[in-house]
Amino acid sequence: MMTDVATDNSSGAGGGGDTRTGGGKEKQGGRAPRRTRRRMTGTERREQLLDVGRTLFAARGFDGTSVEEIASRAGVSKPVVYEHFGGKEGLYAVVVDREMGRLLDMITGALTAGHPRQLLEQAAFALLDYIEQHTDGFHILVRDSPVAQSTGTFASLIGDIATQVEDILGREFKARGYDAKLAPMYAQALVGMVALTGQWWLNVRRPGKAEVAAHLVNLAWHGLQALEHTPKLIGPRRS
Repeated sequence: MMTDVATDNSSGAGGGGDTRTGGGKEKQGGRAPRRTRRRMTGTERREQLLDVGRTLFAARGFDGTSVEEIASRAGVSKPVVYEHFGGKEGLYAVVVDREMGRLLDMITGALTAGHPRQLLEQAAFALLDYIEQHTDGFHILVRDSPVAQSTGTFASLIGDIATQVEDILGREFKARGYDAKLAPMYAQALVGMVALTGQWWLNVRRPGKAEVAAHLVNLAWHGLQALEHTPKLIGPRRS
């Protein structure tokens, strides 16, 4: 794709931009300045292809998107896509990696400091903020594709986040006399609950973000507050 850059190429005496007749009146019918065009830099082209790819992958998935369509949307030939990413798989892998990093950074930042209940609230808001601000990225992360399975899926991202929550729960369990060895299981349950609610909210977008976060924290926090030290089943099954 070419980017227009305006340059004034009109001629005049002494290299001036306009030509005047006697009495200082501007000459009528002069040529308008010509516009020159410059090519995108390699970095600009790469970012453009990533933006185009992200939009198409979010709308149609990996299998429903072709190199031909990516190139057409970007206004380039197919070899340009191969030159930058080696093909559709390479482009998709970079898009997924970027979105995973962005979401992980947002949630990690939310879990840095605060009371445990406040951390739950901040983490819920971080996920909902990401969904709201980077909807295409979230659509891509929750899709299944051969490339996503090999480069790190949403499930693996949830596992990374659960590991951080596990540390917080482990400290809280010790302080309350619970078995800290169970913290990993509870961390997976909490993070999975928030993530699945986020997927649901992505489609319905109601109630509002703050209300969704409040209900998530309500269930998570009061559930943790009422934990039994030795939970028991009430049904007939024991195994």
